[in-house]
Amino acid sequence: MIPSRPHKQSMAELKLRRLTEHNQRLREDLARPRVRVSEASNNLIKYSTSTKDPMLPHLWGAPGKGEDPYSPVEKGCCIIM
Repeated sequence: MIPSRPHKQSMAELKLRRLTEHNQRLREDLARPRVRVSEASNNLIKYSTSTKDPMLPHLWGAPGKGEDPYSPVEKGCCIIM
């Protein structure tokens, strides 16, 4: 008959190792710098009102034909030789 004691110790050691690794990941996550939602929202508003973006026409107006990087490129008519 195989003794069950060493098996229980190895399971306990495995569980301890997993808990220790999880604890370390939680400590690293806790040490990560945080930004409050209100501060992030204000930064986003400041950026979108100070950086001209053709995807925000309600804020900046419709871009001219030459200014819109998303407009299709106009190709002239074809030349027949």
